[in-house]
Amino acid sequence: MTIMIPAWVNGTLQPVEKLDAHVRGLKHKAVSIFVLNRGHVLIQQRAMGKYHTPGLWANSCCTHPAWNEDAIDCAVRRLEEELGIAGLDPIHRDQIEYRVDVGGGLVEHEVVDVYVAEAPDDLTLAPNPEEVMATRWVGFYDLCADVARNPNHYTPWLKIYLQQHITAIFPDMVRGV
Repeated sequence: MTIMIPAWVNGTLQPVEKLDAHVRGLKHKAVSIFVLNRGHVLIQQRAMGKYHTPGLWANSCCTHPAWNEDAIDCAVRRLEEELGIAGLDPIHRDQIEYRVDVGGGLVEHEVVDVYVAEAPDDLTLAPNPEEVMATRWVGFYDLCADVARNPNHYTPWLKIYLQQHITAIFPDMVRGV
C-alpha cells in the first residue's frame, strides 16, 4: 500500500510516497502523541516488521499524516489504528523540526506536531501487532533516566523530544525541576 505524505520538494509542499521521503531525506510532516496517566507515559516498542528502527521503544504513537489530513485528525486516527485507543482528546504542545539518520540509508527530516493526551485509569489498549510489539507504562522521570542510561533502546526522535524539547512537551511534569 502506497502512503502519500506531505513533504517539501523544491520549496513547495507536495504529496510524496512515505518511503521515498525517507530515502531522499525530504522534510515532511509528522505527528507524535504522548499518552499520559498520573505522571506515567505510555511507550511502545516498534514491531520488528517496521522498515526503520524496529524493536526500539518510542513515544505512545508516532506517524505521518496523509496528504491533506489535519494533524489532529491524524493523531486521533493513529491512536486507534496503532493502539486501539479511542475517545482521548489530544492537546497540541509544540511543533518541532529535526533531522536524524535512522539507519539503512533512511533519514527522518520531520516537522512534527506533538500532542499529549491524558488517559483514564481504565484505558484499554489493543495494539496492532504490525505496528507495535509491546507497550508499557513508565514513570516520566524513570523514562528520562532510562533514555539517558540506555539510549540504544529508544528511537532517535524520543531522545530528541526528551533531551531538547522536554519543557515544551511536558511543562507540568518538569515544572520546578
